[in-house]
Amino acid sequence: MNIKALDPAAVGRFWAEALGWSAYSPGVTTYVGPRGGLVWPDPVGLGIDVVPVPEPKTAVKNRVHIDLATTSADHQEQVVARLLALGATHAHVGQGEVPWTVLADPEGNEFCVLEPREVYRDTGPIAAVVVDCADPRAMARFWGEAVDWAVHTVTDDQAVLRDAKGVGPYIEFLRTPDVKTVPDRVHLDLLPYPGDDKEAEVRRVRGLGAASLDLGQGDVPWTCLTDPEGHEFCVLSLD
Repeated sequence: MNIKALDPAAVGRFWAEALGWSAYSPGVTTYVGPRGGLVWPDPVGLGIDVVPVPEPKTAVKNRVHIDLATTSADHQEQVVARLLALGATHAHVGQGEVPWTVLADPEGNEFCVLEPREVYRDTGPIAAVVVDCADPRAMARFWGEAVDWAVHTVTDDQAVLRDAKGVGPYIEFLRTPDVKTVPDRVHLDLLPYPGDDKEAEVRRVRGLGAASLDLGQGDVPWTCLTDPEGHEFCVLSLD
């Protein structure tokens, strides 16, 4: 997962402490992952890259966010209190009376602390990455092939994917009435498996329906693309 930030080190520290992970900043990007480091491919650990940008987050709600898992009502209350102490704030996105708590990280990126749910009992701290979309069925077709994950649920309102081994967090696509108006502040990145050819992976996802994206990135080792609904993502290099 890629998060854009004015202060990537500070946002990276927040997410590392929030998840009980570690943060590493060898340069301008802060990498957040399970303690001891990710061993790729590692379906249980969803790595977070926090990258610097000059623009602050707009008031528009992110179309991609993280849901955090809890194991009991007391645990949910404790997690919320701990995150508020770390610098999170309460967020209002029109959720009304719901059993989960909506928060925002120190730069305003929304996320949820869920009430305990049996389906997320073995995901680790991140229950799911949730993506707002217009057509969950189309998103399931594209992303199921793009990440080679099993499709668990597909309806007109929701599509749920998880690693085929049944471990780690879910990816959930939720139908929403709003449309994408600004670049995604939070987005998914794809990392090829060891031994795979990165350019071949780019051609493969383009064949699934991805489109090229020019952000003025110049000569960089990753390739910027958009999914069929315009969500930005990158195919990274293993180098």
